[in-house]
Amino acid sequence: MTDSNEPPATDDDLELDDGPPPTFAELGVDKRLVDTLAERNITVPTPIQALSIGPALEGHNVCGKAKTGSGKTIAFGLPTLMHLDKGQARQPTGVVLVPTRELAQQVASELEDLAEAVERSVVCIHGGVSMKGQVDALRAGADLVVATPGRLIDLCDQGEADLSQVKDVVIDEADRMADMGFLPQVEWVLRQMPDRTRTLLFSATLDGEVRGLVNAYVKEHVTAAVSESAPTVDAMHHLFLLVHGMDRDKVVATICEHTDKVIVFCRTKRGASSLCQALSKLGIDAAEIHGDRRQSEREKALERFTDGRLPVLVATDVAARGIHVDDVNVVIHYDPPENHKTYLHRSGRTARAGASGVAVTFVLWDQELEVRRLKRRLQLDDLPIVRIFSNDDRLHDLAAFADALEAGEA
Repeated sequence: MTDSNEPPATDDDLELDDGPPPTFAELGVDKRLVDTLAERNITVPTPIQALSIGPALEGHNVCGKAKTGSGKTIAFGLPTLMHLDKGQARQPTGVVLVPTRELAQQVASELEDLAEAVERSVVCIHGGVSMKGQVDALRAGADLVVATPGRLIDLCDQGEADLSQVKDVVIDEADRMADMGFLPQVEWVLRQMPDRTRTLLFSATLDGEVRGLVNAYVKEHVTAAVSESAPTVDAMHHLFLLVHGMDRDKVVATICEHTDKVIVFCRTKRGASSLCQALSKLGIDAAEIHGDRRQSEREKALERFTDGRLPVLVATDVAARGIHVDDVNVVIHYDPPENHKTYLHRSGRTARAGASGVAVTFVLWDQELEVRRLKRRLQLDDLPIVRIFSNDDRLHDLAAFADALEAGEA
């Protein structure tokens, strides 16, 4: 890491070779970690993992460019855990910076068994809860800290966290850090670390403010970029449904009745609460996640949704930034997204790591022009906007519905 303002010396984007992907063992991953992944039925690296793990294990700084759902946590988690020394009291040797509490919890949870396999510890640091447990964990000697920048800064200011011994820092979701205005906090944290710190930065984009962060703090990095055509969300189906305002909630309910895992996006907290109440009256077990819900309520809902006990989450955009849950079958844009980037962020909650999924956008009569502009920006002009009612059998199998539309049979 460096404070230089000079542009970094970068390699050309790495590309995957033709043929079968390498195994984790062939990438040089510790056998204990390979075995732990196999216990989760993770045996084949995703493209971003195949590109970035090797250079990271060789000690390079890495800038990873890949969309949500591409497997970035394992991509940075494996080399980081293999490289870490044991931490001392208040002095972790590794830090992962993430933009939201929910993402901090999910990243820490995903890395815990991997850390245990190589005799390392993971501590999750974020706001919204008491500091006491986090302070106690740091005093006990944390190896890897997964943290939101604000809470980590507070602990540093209080003398409870000392970043002078950090060997590896990961900046995850750098583009969202920029969108949420967190980059000054990220830079403050980076300035507390030694120059020798190895940096892994992962982001959906590497331009704009993220490029400025790379130029200032990531020296002589390797870029591992998964191209836009790579199979991260290309298995996704897209449906645009013209619905009646009085029937919209029932259309959601019909879809949910025939789908295992659904996330529904609303523009406002009030809209999310109203929809959740309506779904409950229609017999759908759903929970809402937004800024007016207590942190404990949000965590409980997300835990139930992740393990399959809760089939439906209703969320606002800000609250859902940290939701990274596998096996989401359908994302419903109850309210059309404000722009194409929001559409991609929302829709990326399904079709993760190459799995299939359906993104459904509801369109009211006065939203049609707005949605047509959105479709054009997404290069989905050829998909029709289809009028639908809640008693339509096509809602029972959205993937088949989308296939029929694409084939001109619906």
